[in-house]
Amino acid sequence: MSDKPFIIIGAGPAGLIAAETIACAGHKVRIYDAMPSPARKFLMAGRGGLNLTHSEPLDRFIGRYGAARPLFDRLIRAFTPMDLRNWCHGLGVETFIGSSGRVFPKEMKASTLLRAWLRRLDSLGVELLPRHRWAGWTAYGALHFQTPAGDVAVADPAATILALGGASWPRLGSDGGWAGLLSAKGVPLAPFRPSNSGFDVRWSSGFLERAEGMPLKRITLTLGDRTVPGELVVTASGLEGGPLYALSAPLRDAIERDGAVDILLDLKPDLTVSQAQNRLARVPAADSLPNRLRKALSLAPPAAALLRECGGGADLSRSMTLAGLVKALPIRLTGMQGLNRAISTAGGLRLAALNEALMLKDLPGVFACGEMLDWEAPTGGYLLQGCFASGMAAAHGALEYAQHE
Repeated sequence: MSDKPFIIIGAGPAGLIAAETIACAGHKVRIYDAMPSPARKFLMAGRGGLNLTHSEPLDRFIGRYGAARPLFDRLIRAFTPMDLRNWCHGLGVETFIGSSGRVFPKEMKASTLLRAWLRRLDSLGVELLPRHRWAGWTAYGALHFQTPAGDVAVADPAATILALGGASWPRLGSDGGWAGLLSAKGVPLAPFRPSNSGFDVRWSSGFLERAEGMPLKRITLTLGDRTVPGELVVTASGLEGGPLYALSAPLRDAIERDGAVDILLDLKPDLTVSQAQNRLARVPAADSLPNRLRKALSLAPPAAALLRECGGGADLSRSMTLAGLVKALPIRLTGMQGLNRAISTAGGLRLAALNEALMLKDLPGVFACGEMLDWEAPTGGYLLQGCFASGMAAAHGALEYAQHE
């Protein structure tokens, strides 16, 4: 193998782990990134505690990747959630399993992990070049970058790994601008669509005055035969929260197909309808609705406003009617919030464009990984695990390719 550097474009988790893997094998690595500093979306994700991965059984974990399961079955068995935790521990960052099974750093910070990671990359001789926006290839086949100081061309790398992210949170660097560059080369792409995002509901102005910003805690959300527990938050445009993120793909597909989709909220999942009705019957019907719900079911004020908003004009003074709506409140979702608010994206580089080593079939020596690939997974640690595992796989593919060049 020659001493040519490996070029990685994109300094998110997939690109950084690819750089580390190649540098640990003793090779020169340069990382080019358009932003002034690396891993900006990673740091943003860490504001909520940095959910690294999940501790559930591996077969169930891999099942979260939906249509991309055949690829991620192979990638994640090669770099498992336990491998990711051990990698963190090697950086001096201890992890723990939360009550939901999710895995977090003990300090609940992305910044601590990132600083330790960058120190390791620096010690391995990895060179990071910020403010280098990839602009495709020159007429002579060199990698073309735009910088504040002018254009830069990089010719004849050992291999190139693209880790450019999807199209969500564009202000953090993942703007999907690379799609046109690959499309011009004939690489097949799927349109970007939001994933793990909030959904639109046509609230009345009166409801928003009472409930905007309020949480709906310890609820379940049902779509068809799937029920997901968690919390939601009422927003000016609709609802956000974990249960919606978990079902974002089928919800999005239903809205694209039918224009809207109905979900059911259970505001008191620990009680049956009969139990809820009996408790409500013990509170005088003359009490206000918020008081009845608080005294009988320990429900917070947003529940009353939501029941009035979505109850279809039902007589909420009747315990049987009220209990039925508490247990199965229909809400119509009319749209999905856009890419600029989505946690992640579906679409991007079609998996059929890649060989098993994650090399582009029509661009020898060019590999791809991370969220720029056409896959999606719910929040819960599956997104980061997928980025790490695909970055490792692309690195191994690039090393194998360079070995035979």
